[in-house]
Amino acid sequence: MALWGGRFQAGSSDMFKQVNDSLPFDYVMAVEDIWGSIIWSRALKEAGVLSDSEQQQLEDSLNALKQKAENGELDFANSPEEDIHSFVEAALTAELGDIGRKLHTGRSRNDQVATDFRLWCRSHLSSLKTDCLQVIRALLKVAARHENAIIPGYTHLQRAQPVYFAHWCLAYVEMLKRDVSRIEDLQKRLNQCPLGSGALAGTTFAVDRHSIAAQLGFDSPCLNSLDAVSDRDFVLELLFNASTSMMHLSRMAEDLIFYNSGEAGFLQLGDSVTSGSSLMPQKKNPDALELMRGKCGRVFGNLQALLVTMKGLPLAYNKDMQEDKEGAIDSVNQWHICLCIAVEVLDSLSLNEERCRQAAQQGYANATELADYLVAKGIPFRTAHDISGQAVVLALSEKKALEDLSLEQLRQVHEQIDEDVYPMLELESVLNKRNVLGGTNKELVTQALYVELERLDQLDD
Repeated sequence: MALWGGRFQAGSSDMFKQVNDSLPFDYVMAVEDIWGSIIWSRALKEAGVLSDSEQQQLEDSLNALKQKAENGELDFANSPEEDIHSFVEAALTAELGDIGRKLHTGRSRNDQVATDFRLWCRSHLSSLKTDCLQVIRALLKVAARHENAIIPGYTHLQRAQPVYFAHWCLAYVEMLKRDVSRIEDLQKRLNQCPLGSGALAGTTFAVDRHSIAAQLGFDSPCLNSLDAVSDRDFVLELLFNASTSMMHLSRMAEDLIFYNSGEAGFLQLGDSVTSGSSLMPQKKNPDALELMRGKCGRVFGNLQALLVTMKGLPLAYNKDMQEDKEGAIDSVNQWHICLCIAVEVLDSLSLNEERCRQAAQQGYANATELADYLVAKGIPFRTAHDISGQAVVLALSEKKALEDLSLEQLRQVHEQIDEDVYPMLELESVLNKRNVLGGTNKELVTQALYVELERLDQLDD
């Protein structure tokens, strides 16, 4: 049953239906569409359009349909209907006749779909926030398991300075905390109700839009009917949030793929998140991480596609905007899957702490400490930086670590270097000297770890 057939004498071509029909993907909004229809029927009764009896029949039928939708008992795949709105109306009309045909009074699919999609997005934000918090918890758990482990820190994929593994975990915790905050911000911005805006100019029926918004759990109605039916900022923001969070997961995946490689050998991933080779029996591939990294590009593409779609659209509604759903539905699904897989990966990994420590001691990561030592002797930093570089060149020629050079060799570089330099070049000293907020000092890292664990526990309570 098309909702627009009055002036048309011929039906749509099969090819046009393939392009036009949205039921194959917007059926996921069935519960939201039915819920919005229940509230709209109440608004029509209050406006004098429906009698008490008519509204009650509609609400009873809609509730029964909603129950079937929640139980997965509706056959969307074999329905001839164009979209979820016509599917619901056709079901009502089949049961109630003309009473079912009254439901759409004063309502357009434009404000209907805008309302449905806001409800659908809102319903997924809480679970996505929970998913992000679960990844945070998994990071904190693996950090606590390896609280004393030290790994090389990198810039340009070159060993730079050592860090505690827990400090690495906490870096991704900060990223995911921002993801959570963006979800919370989006929840506030999308929570306005378009229903009652009509096609673009409002409705002539005296519906109470504040009451409609409140009954649907919105903070308020949208204030401008043109904007209400044509706004897809909330979808773009959802896609941006998904893209940013997926970028964080992709970066974490890239780190872990490298740490898991034979060249690094810092950790092992569990069998549950890896796969083998069809040819090489020795292989254990980090496929879960690679898929997370790959799906990130897919989610980016969905954001870019909707941005390009929206950029040239005049007010108000245009059918181009039907392209908002498939990408958003896909991105929400992929984001959810990748957050869940990230938890499984983190729970499964085991760190080779000895190998990590050996790597952290390589690459002259304590060269900055030698420069700082000379600064403390009154030497300008730029000069101390040059002297430390000369010591690295000497150590390279001797195939030794800086701390393994003799005092005589170090004094060849600068006469003010003394025995007290050696404690400063030790690995723990390199870490613990950085005792400013956000640094790698062991006490600070441990404190940050347990503050985050306590914060999560409070959220659970």
